[in-house]
Amino acid sequence: MNNTNLSTQQPMIVKYVQPYRNNVQSYNLTRHGIGYVLRGKKYIHYGDVRHEVNRGDLFYLNIGHHYIEDIPEDGNPFEQIMFYYTPDMLSRILTNLNMNYKLNITNDHSCEKCRDNSHVIYPAWSTVRNFFSTINQYIKEDIFSNDQTAEQLKITELIYLILTQPDCCIKGKLLMNLDTQSENFEQTVQRHLFDNISIDDLARKCNKSLTSFKKEFKKRYHEPPHRWLIRQRLMHSRLLLISTNKSISEIGNECSFPNTSHYIKLFKKEYGLTPASYRNRSEKSRNTENRPAMVSPTPSAVHATFVEP
Repeated sequence: MNNTNLSTQQPMIVKYVQPYRNNVQSYNLTRHGIGYVLRGKKYIHYGDVRHEVNRGDLFYLNIGHHYIEDIPEDGNPFEQIMFYYTPDMLSRILTNLNMNYKLNITNDHSCEKCRDNSHVIYPAWSTVRNFFSTINQYIKEDIFSNDQTAEQLKITELIYLILTQPDCCIKGKLLMNLDTQSENFEQTVQRHLFDNISIDDLARKCNKSLTSFKKEFKKRYHEPPHRWLIRQRLMHSRLLLISTNKSISEIGNECSFPNTSHYIKLFKKEYGLTPASYRNRSEKSRNTENRPAMVSPTPSAVHATFVEP
């Protein structure tokens, strides 16, 4: 499994082309992302739940770890376009839209998807579909190469289109991204997700007392830090089990469970099966579905998996 850190120094607008069905991939986003599937479909995995993003869908990914499969369509490559932004960038764009274009920015949308999930999926409307068709043509003509102004104009246009949609989960998530302090907190937590670090040390890295850290953590992640960290590490190990040939002990070590027996016990408590049984069940399920071998190709200079160039 590829575990890739998407740097904030990379382009804002990126097209990805995946010619083969890839493995479940782990990505650690350092910026928020809004994407659009041009061709094929993608799966976003959370625990045992697989969320499907179809051709013509918009999707939002929060900062942090995501587990993704990209699926080509009828022999044609999977294609998507991603826009990446930071809270500071979003704040500047919203100020510009408000001051120069008198856009009244309100957020009346609220639902469990926006509040609790680190991703949302929303069918694109006709204006947005046309917008991404234009972006795709710009990319083919290399309009955005080394031109931040062109990128900024287009990301401003996308945000405008989303904000003028009356009831939209993407809009709800977008306007939740303005809290820079929250951003720093979440980035610090995600950065140390697989480190051998105590909750006390994690609180200090977030510049908070232990009490205030636990309170803030519970507010953002809806459970105590120790429990949340264990669940995230187990989730990551679960995907390593179904997407790699690494041994149980190797996977435990990689996911911050150096004691293999303890890892197996925690895994069985969470998923009802030992890691070995879980892997065997997944292999049987894949054989039943007659899925193609999950082999990630080596990306070329033009075609790449879901990794910023």
